[in-house]
Amino acid sequence: MLPPALPQRPPLLPQIDAEPDAELAAESVTDPAGLPLWDLVVAGGGPAGFMAAITAAEAGLRRVLLLESTPTPLGKVLISGGGRCNVTHACWDPRSLVGHYPRGGKALLGPFSRFAPGDTVSWFAERGLSLVEEDDGRLFPTSNRASSVAASLRTAAQAAGVTLRTAVALQAAEPIQGGGFRLALRGPGGAQERLQARQLVLATGSHPSGRRLAADLGHGLVPPVPSLFTLALAGAGMGELAGLVMDPVELSLELAEGRFRQSGPVLFTHRGLSGPAVLRLTAFAARSLKAVSYRCELGVDWSGGRSQADLEALFASLRRDQARKQLGGWRPWPELARRLWSVLLEQQGVDPLQRWADLSRLQQQRLIQALRASRYPVSGRGPFGEEFVTAGGVTLTEMNLATMASRKQAGLYLVGELLDVDGVTGGFNFQHCWTSGWLAGRAIAASAAEESFSS
Repeated sequence: MLPPALPQRPPLLPQIDAEPDAELAAESVTDPAGLPLWDLVVAGGGPAGFMAAITAAEAGLRRVLLLESTPTPLGKVLISGGGRCNVTHACWDPRSLVGHYPRGGKALLGPFSRFAPGDTVSWFAERGLSLVEEDDGRLFPTSNRASSVAASLRTAAQAAGVTLRTAVALQAAEPIQGGGFRLALRGPGGAQERLQARQLVLATGSHPSGRRLAADLGHGLVPPVPSLFTLALAGAGMGELAGLVMDPVELSLELAEGRFRQSGPVLFTHRGLSGPAVLRLTAFAARSLKAVSYRCELGVDWSGGRSQADLEALFASLRRDQARKQLGGWRPWPELARRLWSVLLEQQGVDPLQRWADLSRLQQQRLIQALRASRYPVSGRGPFGEEFVTAGGVTLTEMNLATMASRKQAGLYLVGELLDVDGVTGGFNFQHCWTSGWLAGRAIAASAAEESFSS
């Protein structure tokens, strides 16, 4: 389904007057102290950083430097979606879109009203990359390769005149009286370098260095915790089900902060459960789960939402119509995985060779209870590093979310996962990166244009 007709996009900002030696390399421009001077430095070569740099440069900013601390920029883009890159989600209404963000959702209504998934689709299409929608609403490049998304961003950055430097990290940022920042960089082999920037964007994702830089520049931080992770189950005896997918499954957690519920596909792993429903559940319950050290009880409804009365009627018909069939060979309904049904029979002490006609009333109630309301002890989350995003970061009340500008430090902008915003799986975290980067880039170029005009 294609996005609805989008509102007319705002025109590009007027080009900033070029200097007589504009054709010289940007590094040749220096401040009075002899340091290289850039109109904008973006720290972080991920999706939000690239979007901010490209948008500012396309809107007229001349000297834009993009720093990536690793040798390969856009690393998360390249590995996301199993190497396919779930660019965004076909959720066109900003009011519906914000419901997919466990933290920061309501605050994002304004930003998403200016740049939403439909704008993302158009933005990439204008730069030669088309997206295709899957049945569940996720949008991927038509090539089905994340490298196409990364190539599109790198090509756009180069065409806009952005200078990209890899394996270079921002170490410190010192505000300069009168405006701008003096920056300390660390390059390959620990080489030290200093330069000056009129404006600065921190797009460092969940890396601790970005949080440290933001705190040094006056920002408060919400302590980070993992989000979007799998659950390890203790003593559930379901390791033999690894690789099996059940859909739909209803999940619930009852914790001190409230009850959390999600429904959808669930994937069995060797240690417990994963899949979209589990990832959404852990996203919304991220802080509550952290508070109990990931030790709690998970409620699971394997029945697809069938009521007690529905299952009692179904079992009665099975005892009558399939009387001679063995329980292990005839599942209550075809969509119930054979392997799962066998495990549930074993857990309830019911012989799979027993005939449906011989199923006792007590055995029936135990099986219905297992199908509708199994309880499993959670022993922890998935392996370290398996989590997809981090909940926490720079406090949103310290930000002007219309521009992504800091309310604590003039000339500073913060975008992407560095903020206390996180979405569920399905392209929503990338969408926040595109939106926040675009807003910051526009605002930075507008600010530079105003300064150029006033001078």
